[in-house]
This record gives sequence, structure tokens and C-alpha cells, in this order.
Amino acid sequence: MSLSTTLLRGISGAYFLQSGIGKLKMPTEAATGLQQFAATGVPQVTKLDPDTFGKVVSYSEIGVGASLLAPVVSNRLAGLALGAINAGFLSIYFRNDQMTRKDGIRPSEAGTGLSKDLFIAAIAAALIAAPKASKK
Repeated sequence: MSLSTTLLRGISGAYFLQSGIGKLKMPTEAATGLQQFAATGVPQVTKLDPDTFGKVVSYSEIGVGASLLAPVVSNRLAGLALGAINAGFLSIYFRNDQMTRKDGIRPSEAGTGLSKDLFIAAIAAALIAAPKASKK
């Protein structure tokens, strides 16, 4: 694995792993708030009860983080996992008018926190497009 790929996977993997672990014991009230926010981009999440939603988010982030940190997982597969979870985050960003300026792309003050997901999309694309490691 190249140094650049290791950095892309290590930093983003640690970020997602820490984020998912931090949500493991999320109180129902916090899960409800997160679910309502997520529903602005992915309305189907309202079909879950808040505690189940919180667990799904937590386990998903832990799984993505672990796949990025595990060297036995290919770059392409890790990038696809990262891209899949990131698609949900980006849908929240782009479907919520409060997150972007009038142009619908640049982040508003409220959207600055979610705009990091544009960088995560680039990381996912780089991992998917990365050449396969040569066997020596």
C-alpha cells in the first residue's frame, strides 16, 4: 500500500471509527435529533425508531472505519464503503437549504460542518480509482 493511500485510509478510517464509537451509547433524545436531521436528506430513516437508527448509524460508521483501517480490505472495497455512507451525508447537505448558500453548492455557516463530506467523497473516489497494488 502506498504512503498516500495509507494516509487517506488511516485518517478517514480513524475519523469514522471514533465517530461511530462515540455514538454507541447515544441517548434516545440525541438519536431522535440526529434522525430528524438525517431525514432532511434521507426521508426513509423516519421508518426506524430512534434507538435503532442510532445503532445503525453507529455500527455503519464503525464498519466503514474498520474497513478503511484493515489492510486486508482492498482500496476499491474500502472506497465503495466510504462512498456509500458518504452519499447519505451528502444528500443531507444538498437537500437541506440551510446547509448551502443560494447557489446550492457552497456551504452556509450552518453547512460548514457537513461540507467536510465533499472531501470525504474525494477520498472515496481516490480509493476506488487507485491502482491495484502490484504483487512482488
